[in-house]
Amino acid sequence: EVQLQASGGGLVQAGGSLRLSCAASGFTFDDYAIAWYRQAPGEERVGLSCINNSDRNTFYADSVKGRFTISSDKDRNTVYLQMNSLKPDDTAIYYCAAVRHWITTNSWYHKASYPSYYPYWGQGTLVTVSS
Repeated sequence: EVQLQASGGGLVQAGGSLRLSCAASGFTFDDYAIAWYRQAPGEERVGLSCINNSDRNTFYADSVKGRFTISSDKDRNTVYLQMNSLKPDDTAIYYCAAVRHWITTNSWYHKASYPSYYPYWGQGTLVTVSS
């Protein structure tokens, strides 16, 4: 059974940093791409970043490029999202999701940045950025 466990959220002041973790189990890690999404109150779920666990190619939404970094630890079957220079607008519930495909730049911008692309989801972790 595919399971994803997101953690690492919390309260941080604007300008601060947090590192989120997504622990994966129940599948062959290298066969999957794992993405991070967030959903603010009253808004749609938005794709932030994705990594192919096989080749560690990474993809980012323009809104977080340069501030957020996604990485993958194959020994721990865990994907991280390092978030720096946090802003109050980053306040949201953050989710990780997985799909058994390798993502390309073309697929990220046309399909893989949309929630419907991912069949497996972890529970969210709340990030609150105070001003």
